[in-house]
Amino acid sequence: MAVVGASGSGKSTLLGLLAGLDHASEGQVFLDDTDLGSLSEDQRAELRGSKVGFVFQSFQLLPSLTALENVMLPLELAGAEDALSRSQTFCQRVGLGERTDHYPRQLSGGEQQRVAIARAFAALPDILFADEPTGNLDSETGQRIIDLLFELNREQGTTLVLVTHEERLASRCDRVINMESGRLVA
Repeated sequence: MAVVGASGSGKSTLLGLLAGLDHASEGQVFLDDTDLGSLSEDQRAELRGSKVGFVFQSFQLLPSLTALENVMLPLELAGAEDALSRSQTFCQRVGLGERTDHYPRQLSGGEQQRVAIARAFAALPDILFADEPTGNLDSETGQRIIDLLFELNREQGTTLVLVTHEERLASRCDRVINMESGRLVA
């Protein structure tokens, strides 16, 4: 599903609510039949860790870790025995196989975004929320990432919820919702 709308329309806020990163001031948000509003912060974090991937606009990479280590960290925290091999695979899939030992400050913005995307993919989430996943990428890399998003969707059965301004990306989604002033309008 693609979420589209003008800047400030509430798209990123909606993603934060759906992922349990923010609290709804009204109504309820359910993730896998669980009311997120009824959970403690620790319970929401546990649910996110087991079911949700998130690609932020601002990358959220740890500067003291290499690209590979940034991808591996959530897997290691979750106790994944194949953290290294899975992280290497996903770094390769997003075109960073030769840059895994570089720190975020040594990577371009597009490369940092690809690290963030590899980190989200490597967790094999049930649902992946992506906030402008190709916004900082050149068109060729952006197309590769778009293809990878939909490949993961097919292979893993991962649900994708994407905020995007790119009509090309939105048109590939099964459903497109438009937001205006914090409301779904179409």
